[in-house]
Amino acid sequence: MESMRTQGSARSPSFTTVMHYAIAALLILGGLAYWYLKPPSLNPMADPRAAEAIALVQTHEAQRAPTLLQALNDRVKRIKERGRGVRLGEWRVEPLDNDLYAVKIWIREEGTKEWFEREYVWRVDLSKRSVAALTDAAADLMVSDIRPPNVFVPPAPSR
Repeated sequence: MESMRTQGSARSPSFTTVMHYAIAALLILGGLAYWYLKPPSLNPMADPRAAEAIALVQTHEAQRAPTLLQALNDRVKRIKERGRGVRLGEWRVEPLDNDLYAVKIWIREEGTKEWFEREYVWRVDLSKRSVAALTDAAADLMVSDIRPPNVFVPPAPSR
């Protein structure tokens, strides 16, 4: 008789076992749904044009570094060397129009009393392959397009 009970319980899973499998299935389904429905701004590499926009910004010439990416990393490094807390955010891309994208990143920095954040935003035109700063923080990193006017200096008189 007892052997029949053990055989019966072995055949039908317990409530706990069913719940464990149900929770595992829900977690897997939730992860797959998140991965499938995740907005492209969180995963810019899913869109090749967004990836190109990020690449144009990151490789654009900077004032005090060869590229904007290196300028941002150098800024974070200098802040850390001063003993201040700092955190570099994730690169994000938002489509604006057909060939226009906004590329964003922020640096959160420890101040004297509280933390503050600088947001760097660039507008990228893929058709013209141009990058323009949209925030002052981004403009501070970029090479200025304003050049002094050409001033004609007459040659010294010959004697």
